[in-house]
Amino acid sequence: MLNVIRPPQLDALIPVGDGVELLRRRPDVRQAERRVAAATARVGVATADLYPRISLTGFFGGVSATLPDLTTNDARACGVGPSIRWNFPNQAGSRARVQQAKANTSAALAGFDAVVLRALKETEQSLAVYGTELDRRQALADAQVQAQKAFDLAHDQFLAGALTQLELLTTEESLITIDASVEASDAALIQDQIALFKALGGGWRQKR
Repeated sequence: MLNVIRPPQLDALIPVGDGVELLRRRPDVRQAERRVAAATARVGVATADLYPRISLTGFFGGVSATLPDLTTNDARACGVGPSIRWNFPNQAGSRARVQQAKANTSAALAGFDAVVLRALKETEQSLAVYGTELDRRQALADAQVQAQKAFDLAHDQFLAGALTQLELLTTEESLITIDASVEASDAALIQDQIALFKALGGGWRQKR
């Protein structure tokens, strides 16, 4: 007896409750989000250049009038002092870098919005196609039940001599046609599930 390989099917509902978290799993959304974060950080770095930089500098060494005395404790010297560096009032370059960083942030935000809108569009379309195919599959299943009943009745009538073989074959052909439609719908549902899985980012695990 041949083993019939059945196509994979979902054994639970797709967890679309938290759509935001699911969309953030998408690689393109994560990448766009990181670009915005990096661009925002560069604004902070460029803005910091507008302020003076204060640092402490120190030294440790020896001071002596003669070379042999450098190794004695009396010749040792050390010191610590502040160092201030500020390019005021010449800040044209720093301010230009701030404006460039802000422009890059605006571009990153615009790119992020475009990616999210595309993700929402793909998800909405995938859900619509999947829902339509589910309704179609249910309608085909109902028709399949009726076609099977019609064939069983026709078969009994044929055995009783009430129907010709041609009439029985016509009923059987209708059943075969609806069976093929159901199988085609099952295949379409698998593809729709894959498309929806990809649109939502995938990678979730059902809670137990």
